[in-house]
Amino acid sequence: MKKILVIEDDHDIAINLDRLLQKHHYQVKLVNTQKKAIAVLQEHSFDLALIDIGLPDGNGYAVGTSIKNLENPCPFIFLTAMDDEASVVTGLELGGEDYIIKPFRPMELISRIKTALRRNEKGQTEIIIDNLAIDTQRGTVHKDGQELFLSALEYRLLLIFVNNHGQILSRDQLQQQIWDIAGDFVNDNTMTVYIKRLREKIEDDPQNPSKIKTIRGLGYKLEA
Repeated sequence: MKKILVIEDDHDIAINLDRLLQKHHYQVKLVNTQKKAIAVLQEHSFDLALIDIGLPDGNGYAVGTSIKNLENPCPFIFLTAMDDEASVVTGLELGGEDYIIKPFRPMELISRIKTALRRNEKGQTEIIIDNLAIDTQRGTVHKDGQELFLSALEYRLLLIFVNNHGQILSRDQLQQQIWDIAGDFVNDNTMTVYIKRLREKIEDDPQNPSKIKTIRGLGYKLEA
């Protein structure tokens, strides 16, 4: 069984997470403070950590940093109510595999956990797509060796396409998956803007995209 450390100070959320993860055959360890989390991480190994940012004696960013400094670090996902873009960017730049806003959808959380675990099992922190190199550990994207500066939403959108490589994603599916960060702001019109901005940064010819293709009447697909 995969071992997951849950760092969450809200008792009800922690219990619900425990039940959800055990239902999906994960072994769970619950802690509710930064101090306890760091102590447990120094004594035990885990396959993944779910980290709340707002902790009573500190913050989850410090826990993420502690994980990165371990001899055998595990992937971690921030699970938090802090939905401003600066917090998202900080979490990703610290090396978080994902950043999920509460309240979360249970099956979406399970799906993202599975994706993070698969990526870690393969030892894959860099994903190559044609002339793009996406380093999920550092949260960076390079094109032809030059770093691209994506907003948190653009980066999240790119990861959604990468994690669903070859699959057609409808506009509704894309909106639901980035809803966590931007809330009502992500409507049909703004989704068009984000797709356009992302293409302008990653495509060689944004007017004739070769990576993120439009599938008329259905949505979009990462074909590269």
